[in-house]
This record gives sequence, structure tokens and C-alpha cells, in this order.
Amino acid sequence: MNNNFSKLKDLVMSLESDFEKFYDKNNAAAGTRVRKGMQDLKNMAQEIRKEVQDAKNSSAEKK
Repeated sequence: MNNNFSKLKDLVMSLESDFEKFYDKNNAAAGTRVRKGMQDLKNMAQEIRKEVQDAKNSSAEKK
């Protein structure tokens, strides 16, 4: 799980330059990369949510 969180942070950091290019320099291609990256971020976040829920449920079953 910790590995997925690290990947999530890396993805956010990698999008920073594209955010700047899109919002500051009006670079349309950077906007496309930002949208793709945000979709990837959404999917990764969903995976982490599922892992957390599964871990929570498995620990509740042990009690």
C-alpha cells in the first residue's frame, strides 16, 4: 500500500510543470497531459481506497 502512495505523490509532482505550462503559458498540449495525469491520479486513488477498505474490513473480521 505504501508503494502506491509513493507512486501517487510522484505522479502529482510530475504534473507540476505541465500545470504551469498550461495555466501560465496557455500550452494546450500541456492541458491534455494534465487531464490524462489527473485521470491516472483518480484511478490510483481508487486503488488506494480499495486497499484501505480491504485492510479495514480484514482487521475488523479478526476482532
